[in-house]
Amino acid sequence: MSVPAEVFEQCLRNEPRGQEVLYKAYASRMFGLCLRYSSNRIEAEDILQEGFIKVFRSLPTLRSFENFDPWIHRIMVNSALNYYQQQLKLKNEISLKNEMPDATIPEDALSKLSYKELLSILQGLPTGYRTVFNLHVMEGYNHREIAEMLGVSENTSKTQLFKAKNRMKKILTRIL
Repeated sequence: MSVPAEVFEQCLRNEPRGQEVLYKAYASRMFGLCLRYSSNRIEAEDILQEGFIKVFRSLPTLRSFENFDPWIHRIMVNSALNYYQQQLKLKNEISLKNEMPDATIPEDALSKLSYKELLSILQGLPTGYRTVFNLHVMEGYNHREIAEMLGVSENTSKTQLFKAKNRMKKILTRIL
């Protein structure tokens, strides 16, 4: 996505017009990313809001506007992780039920589901499962990196991913 350099300059001067243009250019795509990490739209909106606050505060540190797309993506992922960590502090526990898959999923199962159905399944996962699943499957981080980001062990990351996949298989088996 391309935004004129003039918009970035306006944002650097804290001009609301430039901030509005930048927000409108990226909000929809970043909201989709936030939805993947949240359990509902309200959480996603909170993450998006916090992310854009960080974007506007940190914009002077961006060395080249050409790097803006991956930079804003990373800020939004970090905002989602921060939200997740705040929720962990509030709840002070992660739900870790042992769930084993009891059926196999047809190979074409995912193609039968709409984006909204898949997003709903993802949002229905416990926060720990959803976060690790997003970081590993959607963002491509390895378990060592995820462990460092979340302040957990690599084995916890692997376990959370395993359980996320099993939970998703179970849900898919029921609805297909």
